[in-house]
Amino acid sequence: MSFILAMFAAAAAGGYADLATIDREVAGFTGAEIGQSGGAMTPVDRRLRLAPCGSPLALAWRTQNHESVVVQCGDPGSWRLFVPIKRDPQGMGGVSGSGQIVINKGDGISIAVNGDGFSVAQPGEAMEAGAVGSWIRVRPINAKINAEPMRAQVVRPGLVALPLE
Repeated sequence: MSFILAMFAAAAAGGYADLATIDREVAGFTGAEIGQSGGAMTPVDRRLRLAPCGSPLALAWRTQNHESVVVQCGDPGSWRLFVPIKRDPQGMGGVSGSGQIVINKGDGISIAVNGDGFSVAQPGEAMEAGAVGSWIRVRPINAKINAEPMRAQVVRPGLVALPLE
């Protein structure tokens, strides 16, 4: 019966998942509010139009470093989100802007594109060495050999980011 009520409520709300509920679930999972260290960097992007979820949301850490939370609807063929987590400088792999090189030229890395309430990553290669906070040239693994490298900021060992403003 509650499943039918949930479906009716979703239909009445425009047929989309309640993004504020996702924010609350992430805060409960991480134990920190949005914007706090250990909590979501930002609320889930309000432009998302996700199908309503009739099952309870499943939340899990994406990696052992707790850099993002995977939020997944348990309905067959449904959606999943990756919610980036705000880290304090000491929580960044033990390196906090000390100038110590954490990525070397030729290292395999993850290139993350971070926007308002979302993060997408793909494998890449470092074209330069860099410390946390520095900007280095990187190339996606699936790019053409002659593809122009892009500049990304070193977040921690093995991770660079391209923030969307």
